[in-house]
Amino acid sequence: MAATLAIRGIRKCFGKGDKAVEVLKRVDIDVAPGEFLILVGPSGCGKSTLLNIIAGLEQPTQGQVLIAGRDVVNVPPAQRDIAMVFQSYALYPNMSVADNIGFALEMRKVPKAQRQARILEVATLLQMEHLLERRPAQLSGGQRQRVAMGRALARQPQLFLFDEPLSNLDAKLRVEMRAEIKRLHQLSGITSVYVTHDQIEAMTLGSRIAVMKGGVLQQLGTPDDIYRRPANTYVATFIGSPTMNLIDGQAGEGGAFVINGAVLPLNCPASAEKLQLGLRPEHIALDDAAPWRGKVLVVEPTGADTYLIVETAAGRVTVRTAPQLGIQPGDNVGLALASEHASWFDAQSGQRV
Repeated sequence: MAATLAIRGIRKCFGKGDKAVEVLKRVDIDVAPGEFLILVGPSGCGKSTLLNIIAGLEQPTQGQVLIAGRDVVNVPPAQRDIAMVFQSYALYPNMSVADNIGFALEMRKVPKAQRQARILEVATLLQMEHLLERRPAQLSGGQRQRVAMGRALARQPQLFLFDEPLSNLDAKLRVEMRAEIKRLHQLSGITSVYVTHDQIEAMTLGSRIAVMKGGVLQQLGTPDDIYRRPANTYVATFIGSPTMNLIDGQAGEGGAFVINGAVLPLNCPASAEKLQLGLRPEHIALDDAAPWRGKVLVVEPTGADTYLIVETAAGRVTVRTAPQLGIQPGDNVGLALASEHASWFDAQSGQRV
């Protein structure tokens, strides 16, 4: 049965006294049974440290980690009933695929017949039953990562931990393995925590995403929540590709938004005088009659869509358009903004208003 995970007030400091560096600052997260939680953020934000604390590889300076309601902070990793998949695969090179998958079962003194049945069951799930006699050196990168996941699956743990497992793979394999990991999670239903710096992985894999920066949890929510309603300008610009446009302006009369003299009726909040308007590229449209205009600097065709980088009086914005519109660099275009999709941020604090 899938377990709950509760992270309560976790702090982590490296060093002592005046030289101590606080890398996690009172992080609180609750993970429901069977949930797939993504920890995402740039290098140095504390996400891997938090994962290592959950695994028992690091001790927190303060706080609790509860797995199925039990505080495991002082419990050795081997007794936490977790399985971890590493970036480096961490396979035994002198063992076959079958022996790598079944190693943890052998260490637990699982009877041979039961062990072999479980190995075959996991290999079939991973579509690797024809590779059981091979050694890791005879496998591709994607196959090695499947073996690493198979070793974790074979144990049937309460909790799966993934530490950037796809970062060593090429772009095509990453896409394939993302789908594979999601399929395996749906089949197993095991509570999982996955660390990545790749926001595309975060959006496609997670049932919820925890966005981190500088050891602080910036926002916790579903991929849709975080994409559509970012809590601050950091989350707005970190999640989404291309990034969300942030347009400086100020609140005008009657809910108008004023951009360098252009008055746009956007139902602007009056809670702050200086504001930033956040709009995704798909929420800005070309419209010759629009009062806000700009000059096209770059045209980026991607197949299904074309992205335009437009220089405006308020800075550069990215616009997503249909392909083959005939727009060229240097064209002057009008920009219509979809007010119903607007996010508003205080220009001073960066927080959503």
